[in-house]
Amino acid sequence: MRLVFAGTPEPAVPSLRALLASDHEVMAVVTRPDARAGRGRTLAASPVRQVAQEAGIEVLTPASARDPGFAARLVELAPDACPVVAYGGLIPAPVLEIPRHGWVNLHFSLLPAWRGAAPVQRALMAGDEMTGATTFLLEEGLDTGPVLGTLTEPIRPEDTAGSLLERLADVGAGLLVASLDGLADGSLRPVDQPGEGVSHAPKITVEDARIDWTRPAYAVGRQIRGCTPAPGAWTTFRGDRFKVAPLASVNTDGHDHASVDNSGDNGSLRPGELRVQRRAVLVGTGTGAVELGTVQAHGKKAMAATDWARGVRIETGEVLGG
Repeated sequence: MRLVFAGTPEPAVPSLRALLASDHEVMAVVTRPDARAGRGRTLAASPVRQVAQEAGIEVLTPASARDPGFAARLVELAPDACPVVAYGGLIPAPVLEIPRHGWVNLHFSLLPAWRGAAPVQRALMAGDEMTGATTFLLEEGLDTGPVLGTLTEPIRPEDTAGSLLERLADVGAGLLVASLDGLADGSLRPVDQPGEGVSHAPKITVEDARIDWTRPAYAVGRQIRGCTPAPGAWTTFRGDRFKVAPLASVNTDGHDHASVDNSGDNGSLRPGELRVQRRAVLVGTGTGAVELGTVQAHGKKAMAATDWARGVRIETGEVLGG
């Protein structure tokens, strides 16, 4: 089939590369306009644009998919289908109707679970043990279109949103190619999503990433992993923002918490209270002490919690988030 691929960030790159290596013809790529990034705030091309330019493919960067010029160019290209992975913009109904096989979206959840912008993060924060990827036909509703294919992927105890998304992007690329193969030869028929099992995954905000140390240890661990690497789980220390990476250990039950004895001294820590041991820095939660791994104090580089603690000289009774 003749394809126009839409995508923007790094998780879309494996799918674009897989399509370029397939029997289908990628005629053009649609991606978000160059954006300012890094400390210098210089304009940078999206990862998808960079791959497309390396391959010598036409790149379309409309400010909005409602741009009449974009729709006109898509009509000229006359694609059979438009595969889309994390494009980052809404596709209006008239544009959805241009390719004869529609817009085929690769979404990183098992729909109808976790419809929305942050399915991987929300699955981790909810403590799901299994996730996956789904290809479906875009329609005007939010991730409501009929399904073409699915695959499952277990969530590992040590997974962060970053590691899980990277894995799903790799395996999902094969699912996307297979779905387009099935549409091309007529062997694949869309199936409506079930009405039950619907959950939503709104974008993670900075406030969503703020750690509530009164919650159980396993919930704190899930939240931190779900917010890693972006936007980054955080709390406060001595009035300044303080970033917290995944906790130092993960038990086989999948709940993040330190392998410490919660009897005696450790168990007496109130939520957020810090205690420095010889080889560990502990912090209290609603169900006992957990061990910090890597942390990043305001204006500092990320470092091991033990190194940070030696430098700031934590006083008895000091807390995170207080």
